[in-house]
Amino acid sequence: MAKNRAITLLSVGHACVDVYQGAVAALVPFFVAERAYTYAAASGIVLAASLLSSVVQPLFGVVTDRRAMPWLLPVSTVVGGLGIALSGLSGSYALTLAFVAVGGIGVAAYHPESARVARIASKGSNTAMGWFSLGGNLGFAFAPVMIAVVVGTGGLRLSLVLIFPALIGSALCLPVLRGMERTAATSSAPAPTPSERDDWPSFRKLALAVVCRSIVFVGLSTFVSFYVRARTGGGLAAGTAALFVLYLGGAVGTVLGGKLADRWDRVTVVRWSYLLTVFAVAGLVFVPGPAIYPFVALTSAGLYIPFSLQVTLGQDYLPNRVGTASGITLGLTISVGGLLSPLIGRLADATSLQTALMPLIALPALAWLLFRTLAEPVAPGRPAATTVSPTPEEVKS
Repeated sequence: MAKNRAITLLSVGHACVDVYQGAVAALVPFFVAERAYTYAAASGIVLAASLLSSVVQPLFGVVTDRRAMPWLLPVSTVVGGLGIALSGLSGSYALTLAFVAVGGIGVAAYHPESARVARIASKGSNTAMGWFSLGGNLGFAFAPVMIAVVVGTGGLRLSLVLIFPALIGSALCLPVLRGMERTAATSSAPAPTPSERDDWPSFRKLALAVVCRSIVFVGLSTFVSFYVRARTGGGLAAGTAALFVLYLGGAVGTVLGGKLADRWDRVTVVRWSYLLTVFAVAGLVFVPGPAIYPFVALTSAGLYIPFSLQVTLGQDYLPNRVGTASGITLGLTISVGGLLSPLIGRLADATSLQTALMPLIALPALAWLLFRTLAEPVAPGRPAATTVSPTPEEVKS
């Protein structure tokens, strides 16, 4: 199968999975309205789903490192969709929590193996991996629309309709997997095995940088709407527009990151992106009035340009544990942002929202410093760009 077609199918399939990550939060108002759940009970569902998915992802990564499991893509897609679809059919809080947990496990099982398959299908192209990541981002952003159309129209009793994106996503990945099987069957050469050692020190620095990014993004996703309304004096539409710009800039940044990395190396692109983010977040925090919107857009681009690049960097730092690297960069580190977001809220209650957002300026600066200590790894099976053929005199010596 052609690379572009394979990545397109995987990208749309990724969107069909990640729509369920955003769906849980979008369902909260309907749980509160129809089942009289308290806000604490409803937020408990969201927290349980996100934490379970994020923590379980590295475990699936460890398992897929031991043995490739491409069949996980269609199966986990259906499991993720089925769990969310069933969550609206029972008024029992325990069953709702259980179904949402099943959906979270499905989403968790999908990402490490899908990142490995996408990397193979992309044939090392950072641009292609950017498109794959973009699919997930768009799916997440589309979730509120899907919930509004389905559940907003007919209530939670229609939640079973939410299974359809999962069925579509599951079907789309099958041609890619069959193509990979045919390629493996007709290839006379044995499958390449990584000969490099795992670079755990570099990976730990990378993971810490991803944590910094996660805290900034989740914090701004939670509070930028309120903050922009206060800084511009606008109403609900002003805050909604800021959130839209934050997500839309992410779509542009993800693709742009891949294109830039194909021209320069990934570490350099990510390093400059975080430096841009320092100034962008500072502008977002301190600039008043409508001029704040360009800084929201720059912040979004600065945070999303590294997104897919950090996933492939993690895979190349741990060439013998690609699944583990994918699970950590896509899952465990992301949950830290959600855990620390309430601390930003508490600081805002005690001081002001502007004061609470100021520490977010320092986090991309820390990520920039971390990337200054990192070197561009060589992808398994690919020669280093700086490799120079030895001269005859060097061979003799």
